[in-house]
Amino acid sequence: MDLKQLEYFVRVAELGSFTRAAQALEVAQPALSRQVRALELELRETLLARTGRGVVPTDAGLRLLEHGHAILQSVAHARDDLKSRRGEPVGRVTVGLPPSLARRLTPLLIERFRREMPKARLEIVEAFSVTIAEWLGSARMDLGLVYSPASHPQMEAEPVLEERLCLIGPTGSLPLAGGVAFAELARYPLVMPQRNQIFRKLMEAQATLAHVKLDVVWEVSSVPVILDLVRAGYGYAALTDSALRGQGSAEGLMEAPLHSPHVVSTLCVVQPATKGATPLVQRTAELLRRLSLRVCALESGHL
Repeated sequence: MDLKQLEYFVRVAELGSFTRAAQALEVAQPALSRQVRALELELRETLLARTGRGVVPTDAGLRLLEHGHAILQSVAHARDDLKSRRGEPVGRVTVGLPPSLARRLTPLLIERFRREMPKARLEIVEAFSVTIAEWLGSARMDLGLVYSPASHPQMEAEPVLEERLCLIGPTGSLPLAGGVAFAELARYPLVMPQRNQIFRKLMEAQATLAHVKLDVVWEVSSVPVILDLVRAGYGYAALTDSALRGQGSAEGLMEAPLHSPHVVSTLCVVQPATKGATPLVQRTAELLRRLSLRVCALESGHL
């Protein structure tokens, strides 16, 4: 299997178009099509199916795409590792950040990365923890901050800090002292992300144990939009303190810690376990640990 053919196939599958892939790769489209077709002939599989809007991977194509991401990442890491042994870290590292931290953490991470590793490149992707974990598990990403990751043989997780979830509501709508007992949540209409998002999974797991029925009235996959809806009186949200502070102004909002029991989220630095970390990845992971601790402490008022 030719690495160039594999790279071309992966790019076409990701972009869903031979035309867009040819532009991104800066190659002629006929040449790109020939290389992908040669790969299909070698593997005796149809990898891409044409639709009215472009192309999509077949079942065989999806399986190869998963392998392709891991293979190309490994090749890139091998190249970067050899280069880095001649001096300072070089190459590219891809980092996933959850929406609750991305806005506050990204400028700091870029500024420190540029200062400490000027010959390397940093790519930042914002996504919910479950998506970041999925990409890390398939080696499509080098590092990520993930809340309460599930145990996975393809990932290594290092806990950074634990945070309690709070109930977020419009100013004046929650108790000023003592917080909210979990058993009382049934009377609060909730604005929450989809079921696979980690804060919701933590809440629903505890609700099952406590025999509490959560009243989820709106499902929105955006932390800033959730807070806008809460501010406007559409319901309440369950988030960490740093997630609230990390979205900028908390004007018009208040928070009350959940208790009896506490609902705790553990922030972890996660990386794929299937490949050795290059010096660039190791230094970026350490930088990510330091900055995420600092940001969360600042936003919680502990510094």
